[in-house]
Amino acid sequence: MEIDRMYITEKEVSLFTGLSLSLLRNSRFNRKGIPYVKVGRSVRYKYSDVTNFMEARMVKTEPI
Repeated sequence: MEIDRMYITEKEVSLFTGLSLSLLRNSRFNRKGIPYVKVGRSVRYKYSDVTNFMEARMVKTEPI
């Protein structure tokens, strides 16, 4: 992954995960959900943290 894309915006996280912006914001307020970085007013999520969050919620199924 390119170094400049190691961190992504909350809008990109929302598109990638299907979680609404309001859910992401409420989760941050309650200190839950995906870890994030805040620099000034800017919020960024580490791409690997987002993918780890998604993979941790994977539902395992049996082959057909």
